[in-house]
Amino acid sequence: MAVHAWGPPRDPTVYGIIDVDATNAQAHLEKVRVESGVKVTLTHLVGKALASAIAARPEVNPIIRRGRIYVRDSVDIFFQVAFEGGENLAGTKVSRVDRKSLLELASELAERAERIRVKKDHPTQQTARLMARLPPALVRAAMQAGERLTYDYDLNLSKLGIPYDAFGSAMVTSVAGFGLTVGQAPLFPPSRTPICLTVGAVRDAPTVVDGRVEVRPMLSIGASFDHRVADGYQAGRMAKRFKEVLENPEKELS
Repeated sequence: MAVHAWGPPRDPTVYGIIDVDATNAQAHLEKVRVESGVKVTLTHLVGKALASAIAARPEVNPIIRRGRIYVRDSVDIFFQVAFEGGENLAGTKVSRVDRKSLLELASELAERAERIRVKKDHPTQQTARLMARLPPALVRAAMQAGERLTYDYDLNLSKLGIPYDAFGSAMVTSVAGFGLTVGQAPLFPPSRTPICLTVGAVRDAPTVVDGRVEVRPMLSIGASFDHRVADGYQAGRMAKRFKEVLENPEKELS
């Protein structure tokens, strides 16, 4: 599908990197895991922090439809899920992440990820199988037709195997499992999703704390956003709220 999704590079994507001190995040996640018995990860926390930042700036949660900007009425985050030892990648959308607790998010995503890994009928997998049956010459046209009917004309094509607004407000994917401390991903044009974050592996790095250089666990997050719906001001305000949640989750998520 990727071969047919992009044309020549003329898209409005802006790329950046957010560096976060993960000291408090790691401590909070360990506390939650011990108290609940639920496997809660940095990817869950990043998704929750992103949803909180989008909820604070709802103007960056739009669908561009026939030249107009329409704001989504919920904050839904699409999480990429690796399976078959990382050889394949699928994903699932979790709705209203800003209104769910970290534990609710982790539990729901774990159940959906397991369905993907055992190859049950998840919407994104259904769509991929549908596209695989088409001749290569028709794949791009089919993707564009599905995108236009779903987003530009607001039609629900779920019965045809094309889930409605399947990717939601933003995408989150982890590259830590591939041994990468930082990575950046392009926006997927047919998704009409204006934000994508990549979560790298935590590494020890020198940083300045109260005027002193200390070694801290640092997390680098690659950020891609659609410049048609957000500029430096909105991105900066979102990044501020995003870092507040990640660097002090105990306070911000209580």
